[in-house]
Amino acid sequence: VQLVESGGDLVQSGGSLRLSCTASGFNFGNAIMSWYRQGPGKERELVSVITSFSGYRNYSDSVRGRFTVSRDNGVNTVYLQMNSLKPEDTAIYYCNAKPDNPWQAYDYWGRGTRVTVSS
Repeated sequence: VQLVESGGDLVQSGGSLRLSCTASGFNFGNAIMSWYRQGPGKERELVSVITSFSGYRNYSDSVRGRFTVSRDNGVNTVYLQMNSLKPEDTAIYYCNAKPDNPWQAYDYWGRGTRVTVSS
């Protein structure tokens, strides 16, 4: 099983980035995919979640209206479009997969991609 994040970079405040997370080794189409982040000196927090067929999406209050989560089950990839970035968005962003059904149990994590927003 692998979750590989990419797209992190150094960007100026107000800029945009698109993160990608490509999965392998499990049935991506049946997974709830989430983005978490951990900023310097902070605990890991949930940023966004999207269910298996994109029927439900949710965001933390801190990113709602600026970030958009999407997925392409054909290429086993979930995306996080981040607009109007702020310095407080600086963090390592992690991809997470959990089953979107009650008869499986797994909790997969990627290694993260670093986003730095300069003021």
